[in-house]
Amino acid sequence: MKAVIMAGGFGTRLRPLTLNVPKPMVKLGSYPLMEHLIKLLKSHGLIDITALLYFQAEQIRKYFGDGSNFGVNINYVMSKSNFGTAGSVKNAQSHLTKRFLIISGDVATDIDLSEVFKFHCRRKAEATIVLTRVEDPLAYGVVITNEKGRITRFLEKPTWGQVFSDTVNTGIYILEPEVLKLVPESVEFDFSKDLFPLMLAQKRRLYGYVADGYWRDIGNASEYFKAHQDLLEGVIKLRPFGKKISKDGANIWLGKDTMISPRANFSGTVIIGDRVKIGPRARLFNSVIGSDSIVGREAVLNRVVAWDKVSIGPRSNVSEAIICNGVIIGEEAVVEENAIISDDARVGSEARVKANVKVWPAKEVESGAVLSSSLVWGERWTKELFTDSKVTGIANVEITPEFAARLGAAYGAVVGQNRTVLLSRDAARSSRMITRALISGLISTGVNAAELRTVPIPVLRCQLSFQKEEGGIYARLSPEGNRRMDIVFFDSGGYDIPVSKSKAIERLFLREDFKRANMEQTGKIEFPERVIDYYRESFLQALEADVIRQAKMKVIIDFSFGGASEILPAILGALDIDVISINAPLEPDRVYYFVKERQKAQKRLATIVKSLKADAGFLIGPGAEKLIAFNENGVMIDNQTLLLKVLSLYLEVNSCDKIAVPVVASSGVEAIASLHNTKVERISDNHLAMMDALHKGGADFVGGTKGGFIFPGFQVGTDAMFALAKILELMAKTGKRLGEIKGRWSRVKILQKEIPCSWSKKGLVMRRLMEHTARKKRVLVDGVRFSDGGSNVLIKPNHNKALFFLQVESKSEEKAKSTRDKYISMVKLWQKTDSND
Repeated sequence: MKAVIMAGGFGTRLRPLTLNVPKPMVKLGSYPLMEHLIKLLKSHGLIDITALLYFQAEQIRKYFGDGSNFGVNINYVMSKSNFGTAGSVKNAQSHLTKRFLIISGDVATDIDLSEVFKFHCRRKAEATIVLTRVEDPLAYGVVITNEKGRITRFLEKPTWGQVFSDTVNTGIYILEPEVLKLVPESVEFDFSKDLFPLMLAQKRRLYGYVADGYWRDIGNASEYFKAHQDLLEGVIKLRPFGKKISKDGANIWLGKDTMISPRANFSGTVIIGDRVKIGPRARLFNSVIGSDSIVGREAVLNRVVAWDKVSIGPRSNVSEAIICNGVIIGEEAVVEENAIISDDARVGSEARVKANVKVWPAKEVESGAVLSSSLVWGERWTKELFTDSKVTGIANVEITPEFAARLGAAYGAVVGQNRTVLLSRDAARSSRMITRALISGLISTGVNAAELRTVPIPVLRCQLSFQKEEGGIYARLSPEGNRRMDIVFFDSGGYDIPVSKSKAIERLFLREDFKRANMEQTGKIEFPERVIDYYRESFLQALEADVIRQAKMKVIIDFSFGGASEILPAILGALDIDVISINAPLEPDRVYYFVKERQKAQKRLATIVKSLKADAGFLIGPGAEKLIAFNENGVMIDNQTLLLKVLSLYLEVNSCDKIAVPVVASSGVEAIASLHNTKVERISDNHLAMMDALHKGGADFVGGTKGGFIFPGFQVGTDAMFALAKILELMAKTGKRLGEIKGRWSRVKILQKEIPCSWSKKGLVMRRLMEHTARKKRVLVDGVRFSDGGSNVLIKPNHNKALFFLQVESKSEEKAKSTRDKYISMVKLWQKTDSND
């Protein structure tokens, strides 16, 4: 059997480590990653190797040659373009006439490949994917198999709601040569996105083997550092380097021609390369020192990864950092946790490099300086940047002007020079500040910024659908409160930004590697006119205005001191609706962002609706995307019930083939839809899924469970102002008010509960949940929705918090409580089980 090493990646997430070396040549211990893999392949009898190269290929060729020095035969295949993982292997088809193994060149692993081969043969598989269990499956392709190992589902880099198991794709495959016939020539084609789903669709023999042993994807600097600690602690079965000696209880792997002072102190495990000099009273703990390096007297190194030709000065202190080739660290300098000092950089005497800072190649930190942000572009964001289409953080603590300027620059780099981005915001002063910073970042990359000031999100979406802007940004204080701020991104046409683009922004932001415009190419700042006029005209054209005018309705609207107050009253006035507005002026300090304020506003609105005998009352959120409704009696309608009432009205006057609702919506949706022969599609509980259901999935109506609706014919996303008018139109057409709409679904009891669960146990819990529901009727869209003894149960992991969301829907409160308690106990129990059993 032949082996194929995928060694053509750019290593962008590993920058700045990979600025001067290709990713497979980054060292783990004292050897390049690819050398460890070649040794692994050789140990399992795989000595005929094809390496697929693309980026910085010559370094790999020069180091490995024909492979004879490593006891293997290596031939190389160069890609002329990026054809994806499967497309690259297709390019080497002439070398692959027999069964072959594929392994990524950027993983650290000691998996028993011989056992994988045996499994492949026993199952007579056409393709076998090697799987492993991980604590956080989000960055990988999650794979679900049946009891015989046959793959039943494959999800490439899922959200938490799609994580149905903790078994992930390792990027190690065994393929029969005929599988390559499914891969087109000279076309970008990926194994996990294209080939494997195609094989599933064709019911080919595609299997997954859950391997024991160590596996880690060296995808970023954090994973690279963890792999070294695993190596030093013996977690991975790799022979580090040189000769092993013991000193004062420490394990030292010693290279040739070293000069180590007898007064140097070691603890844990230390790997020392060839020709290394270590001075007296130097202290080293769990560290790697590359060849031809010098560690000065009394220097302290704690969990340090140092490459070759590094000089660490006397009395310096380096902790949990990565030091690349040729770096010089001066006397009494300090390098703090998670810092990266790139090739040939200089840190002067008594200088301090603060935690999480990156110093780019050949840069210099002057003596005595304190570097608190990266030498090029700023501090490192240490968590996942995007949640759906937005970036969220504490206002002026995490979401600072510096942060926003850098984020704007990263977005600008993705958009491209001479394009235009629309920006708007809520009335809060901090939102204004952050918007200005975003504009600074955008125009610094040559992108034009068109500022709409305080128009709400639906108007921004509408403008994007009319014009040719590349995208939009909305800054606001978060509806979740807690002093948090959201920066929401939109794609061209007014759609939520897709995951592919948010990931591209995130990559540029994290690696701090985006190009600024020349002075002459700096972007312009514009202030578009007639934006609200365009919105108003389109709004009215999408309604049956005469029907609404004839109804002569009275409504009470609380505008939450938001931007809708400057737009909606005039539109409703044109429809002859008697509008009584409360909390309408734009006031930066009084927007409803906190629970107590919203609750007070709701009670006040309920009283006013009842006392003035209005037809309905509505509270519009500051962003004008979500709606809270009150019936003619002043009773607030919860979001689940509002969806059912609006759906009932809508289907009474509209013929629909299909509607879409989130997986969390009540089963009353199906009860109502069945009366009208309408199909129900369950979708993920997020706004992007709602938009896709209408505009890509063919739904005739999309209703959410958070006060948002998307009606066909006007907006691409939720719009509380239009939803309000549409509800009034439906009331006028049917002659019914919201309090008069009832059905069997109104007697159903819904209970919800949040169950704490550490991030590291989420994948395990999802796997146990999938096993538990294997023989139940279930929906796998966003979490797992299933039936249990007459109750509908939904269990889904929270995307942003260490917990699970549980919802139980039953005909009685007693039944709902017992089912809820049952699954609370089960989720807690699943967290305690061994992930390997």
